[in-house]
Amino acid sequence: MSEESLLEFPCEFPLKVMGANTAEFEAAIVMISRQHIPDLGEAAIQSRPSKAGNYVSITITFTATSRPQIDNLYRALNAHPDVKFVL
Repeated sequence: MSEESLLEFPCEFPLKVMGANTAEFEAAIVMISRQHIPDLGEAAIQSRPSKAGNYVSITITFTATSRPQIDNLYRALNAHPDVKFVL
């Protein structure tokens, strides 16, 4: 069975990661992301704390080159123990 993607590559792809609002968490997410997106620039990363300030939402917008790239990035981010979810 063939899996068809609704995405056409390359394409701009936003990815949102939620986790603890710490500098260490943000640094870890950026490091993991750069392993899969080597040319990821600072402007592509935006973070916003939750209302109570306990959590942070990090949005990474990048040019995805393939479905495996996106899948591998999702798996790597979800493997981090402090990640609550990845959208």
